[in-house]
Amino acid sequence: MRSLRARLAVVWVLSALASIALAVLMSQLYAQSASANVANAEDRVAGACDQIRDAWRYYDNGWNGPAPRADDPGFRADLRAVLARALDADDPIAGGVWLPGHGLLASQPLSLSALPSMSILQAAASSALQQDHDVVEQGLDHGDTVVVAACILSGPVPNLVAWSARRLYAARGLSQLRLGFAVLLGLVLAITGWLTWLVMTWSRHVRQIEAALVGHSASGTGGLPRVAATGERELDRIIDALNTASTRLDAARREATTMAARVADGARLAALGRVAAGVAHEIRNPIASMRLRAENALAGDDQRRRKALGSILGQITRLDRLLGELLAMTQSRVPAPEPVDLGDFLRATLRDHEDAAQAAGVALHLEAPEGITVPFDPALVGRVLANLLENAIRATPTGGQVFVAGQRDVLARQVRISVADDGPGVAPGVRGQLFEPFVTGRADGTGLGLAIARELVTAHGGTLALTDRPAGSGACFTMTLPAEAAGASTERGAACPSSRLSMMTRSCATA
Repeated sequence: MRSLRARLAVVWVLSALASIALAVLMSQLYAQSASANVANAEDRVAGACDQIRDAWRYYDNGWNGPAPRADDPGFRADLRAVLARALDADDPIAGGVWLPGHGLLASQPLSLSALPSMSILQAAASSALQQDHDVVEQGLDHGDTVVVAACILSGPVPNLVAWSARRLYAARGLSQLRLGFAVLLGLVLAITGWLTWLVMTWSRHVRQIEAALVGHSASGTGGLPRVAATGERELDRIIDALNTASTRLDAARREATTMAARVADGARLAALGRVAAGVAHEIRNPIASMRLRAENALAGDDQRRRKALGSILGQITRLDRLLGELLAMTQSRVPAPEPVDLGDFLRATLRDHEDAAQAAGVALHLEAPEGITVPFDPALVGRVLANLLENAIRATPTGGQVFVAGQRDVLARQVRISVADDGPGVAPGVRGQLFEPFVTGRADGTGLGLAIARELVTAHGGTLALTDRPAGSGACFTMTLPAEAAGASTERGAACPSSRLSMMTRSCATA
């Protein structure tokens, strides 16, 4: 029950239960009040009937002569006098004398409209005569409760019955009860309407805030949007906090962008400084060597001069190669991919390096898959593979071996080309910076070959990494290129390599 709607529903249920409980209580109170009024009325009409009987005994005391007739005007006048003596004119209790066969002989008040219905009086008188004792009964007369007491008057007139009655008007109490029920129902409906309006209003505001956040996120501008106020005080406090956080976040983002630009500028300056230092070092050494050779040539004979000029030309060639590699790093590398058969490509590249390997006493081994076509720029990838092969041949001692393998990972949709050797491997102090410019493990190296190779592979959307191998078993470089998603063919060689070649290729873990 964490939502506002559920909590308001609980409030509504509690309000409805409270209203129902109050209605039940009011009904019980009304019933108890009506019962108390009836009991009070029964006591009073019974007492009034006794008073009529006492007054009749006073009138009947010492009666001599024949019994009066029921239609005798004098007798009826005497009965009215008895009633007037027994009953108070201002008392709401009515009274009278009833004689079976003749009906009502006398009553107080005289108006019949103020008296109970004759059927109620007849039933009470008949019940008293049948049971031969006083009775108190209830009846309904025009929606009102009428309490009637009947008592037998002994004397010269047989079967003469006195009665007293009181009308309990139910209209006033019932109308108040109905008014109370109507008020309760109105309160429940008002609470229901208010809670419904409150839930709908808050839901609409929350949807507006959610739409603003989702729309701003979908626009890709980042950050938090400025949300308009809703007019709800509590909700506007949250919106104010959100807008304040958005302002601070924007300021922090601008500051972070500025700091990132400064860091990037610093990194570029640092890289430029390292490149400048490397270039200066690489150029300074050949210049110093050429200067020394030239000074020796000036002080020597023709043979020394010819030897010095040859050495100077060699240094010039080294400088030219350095400048070419520097220009290669600055040139734009936009690959022009084309479908290339991977096996044919690897075999052609190895044929170009067979003479250099033979001269160094190094054996080349190839594990090339058949029927696999990969989209890449053969000139750029060939340059990378040539650099890796040249480095492997130089690092491999006489009688050593260099292994080249191509494999396709169908699930990853990648092609891996590995070049491994059984030379001394890469020195631990160089491994972390191996692909940075001017970082090399050879005294005659420029340190630009691997940096350029990685840039060329990255331009194809691939990676070039030095993968882990057992200590002392040489180096292994793995080039990973994206392959076509479909059209994979049978991968012979990759699935079942030869024993010696399999040991070398499987030892190159992908980076």
